[in-house]
Formats: sequence, C-alpha cells, structure tokens
Amino acid sequence: MTAHAANPAERLTAKVRSEVRSDVAQYEHGEERPLKGYLALLGTYGSLVGTLAATIRWRRAPLPERIPPYDLALISVATHKVARVIAKDPVTSPFRAPFTRYEGQQGPAELQEQVRGHGFRHAAGELLTCPFCLGQWVATVFAGGYVLAPRLTRLVAATFTAVAAGDALHHAYAAIQPDDEG
Repeated sequence: MTAHAANPAERLTAKVRSEVRSDVAQYEHGEERPLKGYLALLGTYGSLVGTLAATIRWRRAPLPERIPPYDLALISVATHKVARVIAKDPVTSPFRAPFTRYEGQQGPAELQEQVRGHGFRHAAGELLTCPFCLGQWVATVFAGGYVLAPRLTRLVAATFTAVAAGDALHHAYAAIQPDDEG
C-alpha cells in the first residue's frame, strides 16, 4: 500500500521537474543562464538582510525616521566607489580570480575580466565583475552600518567618498594635460 501511495507523489514530482526544466530551457533561449547560481546568491543576500535585521532588533537599535541628504549623498558616493573597487580594482582581483579570467586593462586603474565557469561560479563571477550589481549589496551593508554604528559608517563612507573625489580629480588632471605627440 505504501508503494502505491508514493506513486502519485513520484508522478507529481516528475511532472514538476519536467515543467521546471522546460521553463528554464525556454528562458535561456539557447544561452547558458546560471539560474540555480542566481538563486543561491539571492538566498545569500536574503540571509545578509535577515542577519542585519535580526542584529538591529536584538540590539534594539533605533531606525532613523529619515536619512539626512548629506548622509545619503555620502553613502551614495561611497557605495559607487566600493562597488567599483570590488568589481574593477587590480588589488581586489585575487577575490575575483576564481570566477573570472583576466582580459586586460579597461580604463585607468581598472581591469577587464571575463566571467568563467558554470552554475554558481558563473553567477558569482557576474556579480563580482558588475559594479551595478554589487551596488545593492554594498548599499545594504552601509544601511545596516548606518543603523548599528552611524559614526563609524560615516567615517568609512567619507573615506571612500574622498577616494572617489580624488579619482575624479585625477581624471580631470589627465584630461587637461597636453598630448606628447606635439
């Protein structure tokens, strides 16, 4: 009787798996898309958010009613810079190396890397080489830091904002330099 009762469950499981495979194949449209890897990254991000929320609640840290424009600007510029450092900086390339292949220079002090591997490795490589994708993760850490340790978070954000401003000045200086071809 038990084997007979499990039969409909096995059929349902097989049908669901078949539907999922079909949906994945239709979504991929002939290209490999690491959907399981993306799900793992989404789960990791959800865990990060959950851990921050639990820590905030456990510490009874008050949430700000609003974030002053100065702090928002500071954290925004810092988020931009930190995401670019993680995704493009030569010094952080050892963290990306298991997921990427070096292709060359992309711009001043930035690397061009090609994502490699399959599944989670490929999905992680896409995340680690995309400053736009990393921005959400970085901003979430800054938001948690802003609630749990606002003074330290402002200091860290100010440091990266100063680096971003310095970068802009380097680019401006390079742009006004005369060509050596004269």
